[in-house]
Amino acid sequence: MMESTPTFIPPLLLRNILTTLFLYADKPLLTLSQKYKLLHFLRALLISSFLFLLRLLPSLLPPDHQTHQYHHHNDSVHYPTTNSPKSHNSYPPASTTGANSGIARALSQLLSIVNDIPVSSRKYELVRSLAERIIDENLLEGSEALIEVNCSVLSAAFSRTLGQLEAAVLDRVRNNEYSEPGPTEEGTGGAGAGGENYRKVSRVFKAVRFYGDAAWNRLGRRRRGRGEAGLLRTGGSAEKLAAEVLWLAQKMAACGCVEEAVVKWASATHLAWLGLSAEPRLQGSLVKVSAFLFKQAKNLGVEEGDEGKKEQQRQTKMRMLMSWLPLLCRASNGTDAPVLSISERAELERVLEETIETLEQEEEQEKVLSLWLHHYTYCPSSDWPNLRACYARWCSASRKLLLLH
Repeated sequence: MMESTPTFIPPLLLRNILTTLFLYADKPLLTLSQKYKLLHFLRALLISSFLFLLRLLPSLLPPDHQTHQYHHHNDSVHYPTTNSPKSHNSYPPASTTGANSGIARALSQLLSIVNDIPVSSRKYELVRSLAERIIDENLLEGSEALIEVNCSVLSAAFSRTLGQLEAAVLDRVRNNEYSEPGPTEEGTGGAGAGGENYRKVSRVFKAVRFYGDAAWNRLGRRRRGRGEAGLLRTGGSAEKLAAEVLWLAQKMAACGCVEEAVVKWASATHLAWLGLSAEPRLQGSLVKVSAFLFKQAKNLGVEEGDEGKKEQQRQTKMRMLMSWLPLLCRASNGTDAPVLSISERAELERVLEETIETLEQEEEQEKVLSLWLHHYTYCPSSDWPNLRACYARWCSASRKLLLLH
């Protein structure tokens, strides 16, 4: 199992490097594109090309590795939990845990169907209630083997749903990018020759995107074969998938294996970046998942244990903060109703402060608080999360540390 890991590292590193470089390059271009319509067109073209490149990367891998890479590109490659022989989340081989048993296969099938059928279907609640019943009854039995069945199947379902969620958010963001009416301020709007030129360019972009996606899908079907055609589906709306990610994380918490969900969510850096450009309703769904998993991540590494394991958990907290704190700052508080209540927001602020202060290293706290300050101050529509008290404590500690030296 360990020998196959390096196969997946180069594409992951390339993807992370490209995303980081694009984010840095896009910041000045975003500002200028608001003033000059030509740069607005060029930025739209660059974003389209970049997103298409990210979708094309998996096709460069050998066909027999497509499923593994697709489902686990946000998995524990950066923070491998399987290195710890006594890890709470490191399960024995499937043959000894009952993962090949009938009850495991039944639960896996039900969770897969939950992903695939729309929430409007009258069968959706039936299938989901059946899955919940199996999970709850396995817990009530008190058998370690049945709990491990729950954890292994739920972990696989969480990875699958997370991959489908990222694909759905990517499609939504790309659709929004191409459906924008164009700049309308300071005489650069959709009226006149400028607006007509923008509509022409938009039609060209849409045509390129349509035929590019069609070619990519045909290539994916040829490489994956009929058995993996499901990877090309989004599994429903992004909001539905986000709600299912939250539900799976809650079930994993009940089974005592929520750390798997925290690690996967913390590593979903591309999804977090896409969430910044998503519409308010979808952002709210992502905020709910992040809020729950931030609360679960706070207690990682608190108990006495292996130092290597504690270091991995500390890195997971760091990745969680760096990935999802910008979304908390920039996401809408809700159009019809608040995403989180006042008490929930206050509780999450305390959780964030405690999590930041458990990082221990001054440099890591500085990176997180600097990221928070940037997004908090540059987002005029939101004053949450307010971490000014935590920032002041860090400044005071940093000042004392300098005086000691």
